[in-house]
Amino acid sequence: MSERLTVPVLPLDDTVVLPGMVVPLELNDREVRGAVEAARAVATGTKPRVLLVPRVEGNYAAVGVLGVIEREGRLPGGEPGAVVRAVSRVRIGTGTTGPGAALWVEGDTIDVPEAGPEAAALAKEYKSLVQAILQHRGAWQLVDIVQQIDDPSLLADQAGYAPYLTVEQKVTLLETADVVERLTLVTGWARDQLAELDVAETIRKDVQEGIDKQQREFLLKQQLRAVRKELAELNGDAEEGEEEDYRARIEAADLPEKVAKAALKEVDKLERASEASPEGGWIRTWLDTVLEIPWNERSEDSYDIQGARAVLDADHAGLDDVKERIIEYLAVRKRRADRGLGVVGGRRSGAVLALAGPPGVGKTSLGESVARAMGRQFVRVALGGVRDEAEIRGHRRTYVGALPGRIVRAIKEAGAMNPVVLLDEIDKVGADYRGDPTAALLEVLDPAQNHTFRDHYLEVELDLSDVLFLATANSLDTIPGPLLDRMELVTLDGYTEDEKVTIARDHLLPRQLDKAGLESGDIVFPDEALRLIAGEYTREAGVRSLERAIARVLRKVTAKVALGEAELPLVIGDLTDYLGRPRFTPEVSLKESDRRTAVPGVATGLAVTGAGGDVLYVEASLADAETGDTGVTLTGQLGDVMKESARIALSYLRSRGAELELPVGDLKDRGVHVHVPAGAVPKDGPSAGVTMTTALASLLSGRPVRADVAMTGEVSLTGRVLPIGGVKQKLLAAHRAGITTVLVPKRNEPDLDDVPAEVLAQLTVHAVADVREVLAIALEPATAGAVAA
Repeated sequence: MSERLTVPVLPLDDTVVLPGMVVPLELNDREVRGAVEAARAVATGTKPRVLLVPRVEGNYAAVGVLGVIEREGRLPGGEPGAVVRAVSRVRIGTGTTGPGAALWVEGDTIDVPEAGPEAAALAKEYKSLVQAILQHRGAWQLVDIVQQIDDPSLLADQAGYAPYLTVEQKVTLLETADVVERLTLVTGWARDQLAELDVAETIRKDVQEGIDKQQREFLLKQQLRAVRKELAELNGDAEEGEEEDYRARIEAADLPEKVAKAALKEVDKLERASEASPEGGWIRTWLDTVLEIPWNERSEDSYDIQGARAVLDADHAGLDDVKERIIEYLAVRKRRADRGLGVVGGRRSGAVLALAGPPGVGKTSLGESVARAMGRQFVRVALGGVRDEAEIRGHRRTYVGALPGRIVRAIKEAGAMNPVVLLDEIDKVGADYRGDPTAALLEVLDPAQNHTFRDHYLEVELDLSDVLFLATANSLDTIPGPLLDRMELVTLDGYTEDEKVTIARDHLLPRQLDKAGLESGDIVFPDEALRLIAGEYTREAGVRSLERAIARVLRKVTAKVALGEAELPLVIGDLTDYLGRPRFTPEVSLKESDRRTAVPGVATGLAVTGAGGDVLYVEASLADAETGDTGVTLTGQLGDVMKESARIALSYLRSRGAELELPVGDLKDRGVHVHVPAGAVPKDGPSAGVTMTTALASLLSGRPVRADVAMTGEVSLTGRVLPIGGVKQKLLAAHRAGITTVLVPKRNEPDLDDVPAEVLAQLTVHAVADVREVLAIALEPATAGAVAA
């Protein structure tokens, strides 16, 4: 129950005393001594009482604590003092008068409610935190004292002893009467303090371990140096330090002048660096890297032009464009060598080629063949997924764990300054906050600049002008224009069926026979079977699926032999026993009723994807007039350019309906729907314009499109057929799909020279300039009563 008190004030400057605490007070201060004398003057039969009030920056707190003077005397230092025990909180009221020079006030004691279950739980948690803090500080004798405190209110007020609490926090605790609130405050503060102690302890341990390691390393080095000195004296040799060893290696390495100067400068730094300094390790790593680079080593080029061509032909069928470019490169180098021509303007005669084509056509393996044909070292640098510019140029030496970039590491790995470096998947290089690697490649792949390439780690010039760079890519769309401009583009458009059979017979089959544990005479694989696999079990520009199919056949043969169901040697006959039924039956070989183009409104187009050329179908339909739908619906994940092609095709037919004898008048009452199947695959580009126009014309005329005809080309509003790209890939795709007649724009006729002669011999190619020519060739002849669908 609250009690009214009149007591002298004993001010405490920047100190807070909480109930339950026992503190010594010096009586040298005038205010303290006056308060004690005033309390003693009014005490009658009881111990003197004072009101301990915190005074922070000259301001008194609103709540003090009633203190009982237990004893007066001398403190350990000899000065007069008193021991005061804090009893209870007192809310300060108004000032009053009393004996002595002290300040007297009236106040009411503050009742503390009894602690409930919540307070008990908080007290338990706080007690465990305090014990952990005391253990951190090594105050083991206080742990038992805290453990014996059962009163939650008293436990919370013991925080007044905590040195990690500020005066303001202790004043807040004094002014808070509720036990749960007090325990919540001190628990939070204790938790923060324990976290700080944990971090400090971790740091202390790490620092101590580092110091111990450095001391141990220093001691071992001193011992090693002493042992070396003794050995040198026994052998009559002078002592040679690590720095002198590096200096001798640099002089013996015959480095370029600027590189040697930079290396000797780093050796001077190493001599001045202390044993404990981490800079010494960085300098040693840099010197080792510089000395490992083959500055003056070059592979001797093979100038046997016929032999180089034989190596390329033996390793790869087809790919004549790449082979011709490599032979031209070797022929020019041989010619220059014969005439005694060397370096021109600091640049050697390197080259940068970009091999672009669908997966599985042999771009990566071609790099090894080129290196073997030229007699050079081969290094592959995988760029797929690289997003950090430092991967190309290296990290600056200020970073911990810095390394040179991939280009420098490739030169080190090759052991020569003129290797064949394959930059694999250059189209899949990314960019993020760490920089754009393609921007760093601009200098690497520029023949006019790469003779003075500077890696951020090395910071010395490195001559890359004698390196033959081969970059591979599936798609050119993701390669920045400036980077693509620095490379000589060689397109690999895929293999013909005959080339696939040759590759399978000469390369894939022997490799898979070895993997299956079979000898070459155990299996007879006729060319007809290989051709069937290439044509009807796989449909791709490359040969990866073809190799997997061959491997599957051989695995099944091995399993049958193991089960006793077959004996070797074995002739591969019916493929359905091994691969099931064909999955890519040509459209023209189906029954007429089963063909997609059996109904009006479906046309066959040609496209280029990241996997090479492909055949796509365009379907068109008209809504019933009664539905009231008169708009244009485009589906199949079409891009903006392809959507525009569909609208252009429809606009052209509407404007030329009478001329083309098409019933376009009722289009105002009927909606048009154009769909390109394989809806999960995004599609874009202008080359489907003639296909969409033909599909719509077929729909309106009721005349189906010929199943053996495929087409490509952009259409203008006036009906002109405009040129497009990827003609070779598209014709190869048409040939794979069994198409016999192909329509291409008139202005793409020069591109037909790139198509293999054996493919052109099996195709009838029409070069068209106007949509009317397309419709005349592509649509079936009109039948009596043909009407719009």
